[in-house]
Amino acid sequence: MTAFEQKKKTLRQQYEELLARKNEPVTSTNGSFGTFSFSKNGIYEKYRYPVLTAEHIPLEWKYDFSEQDNPFLMQRIMMNAVLNAGAIKQDGRYLLVCRVEGADRKSFFAVAESPNGVDNFRFWEEPVTMPEAPSDSPEGGENPATNIYDMRVTRHEDGWIYGVFCAERHDDSQPGNLSAATATAAIARTKDMKTWERLPDLKAKSQQRNVVLHPEFVDGKYAFYTRPQDGFIDTGSGGGIGWALVDDITHAEVKEEKIIYARHYHTITEVKNGEGPHPLKTSEGWLHLAHGVRMTADGLRYVLYMYMTALDNPTRVIARPGGYFLVPECDEYVGDVMNVAFSNGWIMDDDGRVLIYYASADTRLHVAVSTVDRLIDYCMNTPEDGLATSASVETIKKLIEKNRQTNRL
Repeated sequence: MTAFEQKKKTLRQQYEELLARKNEPVTSTNGSFGTFSFSKNGIYEKYRYPVLTAEHIPLEWKYDFSEQDNPFLMQRIMMNAVLNAGAIKQDGRYLLVCRVEGADRKSFFAVAESPNGVDNFRFWEEPVTMPEAPSDSPEGGENPATNIYDMRVTRHEDGWIYGVFCAERHDDSQPGNLSAATATAAIARTKDMKTWERLPDLKAKSQQRNVVLHPEFVDGKYAFYTRPQDGFIDTGSGGGIGWALVDDITHAEVKEEKIIYARHYHTITEVKNGEGPHPLKTSEGWLHLAHGVRMTADGLRYVLYMYMTALDNPTRVIARPGGYFLVPECDEYVGDVMNVAFSNGWIMDDDGRVLIYYASADTRLHVAVSTVDRLIDYCMNTPEDGLATSASVETIKKLIEKNRQTNRL
């Protein structure tokens, strides 16, 4: 066996060992910042290892295994990160439509599959070939997207599986600014998660990112959770998570939009907020997972939060637990973009188990596991944010007094 063949054998062995590694929930970890409990809140359990990282990407996507053409067995195409995955359960398999980012900063979609949702994820043989927008649409033809990412996957009652994702293009109105960009909500659909039909991007008056398709018709129309914003990064006059009804998804246009979850000063949603995956339908209402962003002295901080809306009216908020639901902890804090937790995919099993897939620091993908009952309890019984210090203190004092009374019994 040549040195080249031995190195290739070692690479494959290490890769298979990584994919076969068993994952398990942890109560504490010894990370870079010391020991920290991962399940002390009782709401969910985090798992010891990320479910997907750049190291999980197939070797054939990175290496040229021809000894003649690549005698040093170098990576010809380097990969940077796996993050922000849409999620769906299909034929008993747990599928993640991941955002994979190459060393060239370009993102693309790739599907990874697991038999149980917490480990043994393996990417399909090739990345997703996502068609460009139709040539007769404003964003099609000579204006293809430079970058696409962060797909929300929705199995809709019309029989299709939809992917809604961000399509990024250079803002040609600022030719001298190579950082100027525009964001639109791109739409594609599939039956098998392999062959995708691209539809025209969602037409709206403002830029749109973090757009999510509701899984059911509302008043006979398609319903979208939106996030209107003035610019590519800045929300500006965009007030929060929006809601819009669309007559025809093959030519989707936002004509009327209302805010259903507004941003507020000095909260976790102060700078911006956006819907995560599509909401989960439960007996008590729609469970929503979203992200909130605030400014700190060290830059933007992304956290996850939850809320619930009424079954008969998905725009009516019936539970609004205050504060964050999940944040980066220990080693999760470190990566390409520090202090970020982001989710656009979760799966609810028939037995009530909920798998929440979240990325940390825009670098790797994790899973946290809870149940429908626990998440409903969390939403319904966590006090709302009173929007001022005095209200927060009074809320704490009420809990203290309740515990005093309980201890006296």
